Amino acid sequence: MHCPRCGFANAESANYCQKCGAFLVEAGGSGESTEAYQVDETGELRPVDLEQGTGAGATLAIRSGGGRAGEVFGVAGDRMTIGRSPEAEVFLDDVTVSRNHALLVRRRDGLYIDDLGSLNGTYVNRRRIESHRLQHGDELQVGKYKLSYLER
Repeated sequence: MHCPRCGFANAESANYCQKCGAFLVEAGGSGESTEAYQVDETGELRPVDLEQGTGAGATLAIRSGGGRAGEVFGVAGDRMTIGRSPEAEVFLDDVTVSRNHALLVRRRDGLYIDDLGSLNGTYVNRRRIESHRLQHGDELQVGKYKLSYLER
């Protein structure tokens, strides 16, 4: 796929230009989507419609990494931890993720992701961040995992 901004030839699966960082997927996209699922109380995988998601509010959906593409996490409460620690609400089991990697925190003006001093950093839309106010469609990268932030 050629970048509309700089003309660089990127991989067909790329969302952002490798050279200039421009968004490559046009509105409406290619019609492809990731199937989403959640693990229910019995440990079985249950399909989730991302349009309805996990109810009202926000959702994090793993797009790639660790063989968990499509898994979703409902964002509930004022704080939610992301990391390799088994106690994390968003548990990402890989050495590229710090034990206490990032924190989702609700503030007066919205939901933020804060990096907790992780070794590999936290990225939003391919930019390393310390703190960032999330908006619908933001792409997060935590270690080798890529997640999408979706609001309803």
